[in-house]
Amino acid sequence: MDDAPHSRRYLPLRNLDWRIVIGVAVLNTLCLFSYRQLDYVANGGSRSALLTFLDEATGGLAGLAVFPLIYLAATHFPLVSAKWHRNLAVHLVTVCLISIVHTTLIVVSRVTLFPLLGFANEGAGYLPARYAMEFSNFFIYYWMILGLIYLFHTVRFARDRELQNAKLESSLAEAQLQNLRLQLEPHFLFNTLNAISAALYEDVRLADEMIGRLGELLRQLLKEDRSQYVSLAREIEILQLYTRIMEARLEERLTITIEIEESVRLALVPQLIFQPLVENAIRHGMDSRFEVNIQIRAYQQGDSLCLTVRDHGPGIDPSAPLIQGIGLRNTIERLRRVSGDAHHFQLRNAGDGGALAEIRLPLRLSPEEIRHLPLVSERGVGR
Repeated sequence: MDDAPHSRRYLPLRNLDWRIVIGVAVLNTLCLFSYRQLDYVANGGSRSALLTFLDEATGGLAGLAVFPLIYLAATHFPLVSAKWHRNLAVHLVTVCLISIVHTTLIVVSRVTLFPLLGFANEGAGYLPARYAMEFSNFFIYYWMILGLIYLFHTVRFARDRELQNAKLESSLAEAQLQNLRLQLEPHFLFNTLNAISAALYEDVRLADEMIGRLGELLRQLLKEDRSQYVSLAREIEILQLYTRIMEARLEERLTITIEIEESVRLALVPQLIFQPLVENAIRHGMDSRFEVNIQIRAYQQGDSLCLTVRDHGPGIDPSAPLIQGIGLRNTIERLRRVSGDAHHFQLRNAGDGGALAEIRLPLRLSPEEIRHLPLVSERGVGR
């Protein structure tokens, strides 16, 4: 076998779709039969259509019988190769040998079938001339078949490369998204531990309670697979575990309202999409009474899913540059990677005070039933 690494890329003979091979052979036989018979008629001659058909059918069956030999020669000695000079010489010898086999099969089949079907005077004719005639015809067909085999594999290789490139691009995008998520989770954990550390100096019991709630949240996060999307209901469940930690820290000063439309409970959203926005709202949303009132909404708007997080604090100072922390930057980047230009993100001042973060995504519904979250609409979460 020549060029073993290359030849292994060719489809093995046993894996060919033989329906196509046989179909091409039958079509070729019918076309040749039509041409030959109409040629007799056009020249004013007369010949039995059955005899013409037998001539072409025996030739077609012989061609089908030697096709595996041609295929093996094509794939074991490829002309698209660094050693194509030697392989070409091999094919020149091969076409001569296979032509002898091909013509022999034609002769044997005709000598056997023609008398049985009433054509005793018909047969192989003068054998030396028959072999020379069939060789000149087979020589052309050999290279045509070789070309079709290489064309088939060229298309197949191109398709395989496209699929491989698509998989590589998908894997790269998934790795980039996973990297963003891995950046987000330690950032969130670091900030949460900072809040617990501050509580240790004020109230040990409270800090202990926050640690317990953090442990529950981490257990739930570890249960999740590493896919980028979860249902909105599951995302809200995880978010509520996070807000319970913040409630323990801020007590009555924190009020969180969650409103989820029933129609979007099973909508798919990027994991941990809410947490950075809520964390940002808690950090910057304290009003003049030192209270934090946050409203979280999810609703359908046409073919889009709208997610909003709004606080009632001092809002965004339009004269100061907007500084994006790790959480906010990662949120924007993740949205860009999972949705491209189909997403919309805006952080602005609300009309009647406070800051509003708004995300709009294409609405995609999850087929899975959410059985572990009976309630996703909650008001007055703060204690």
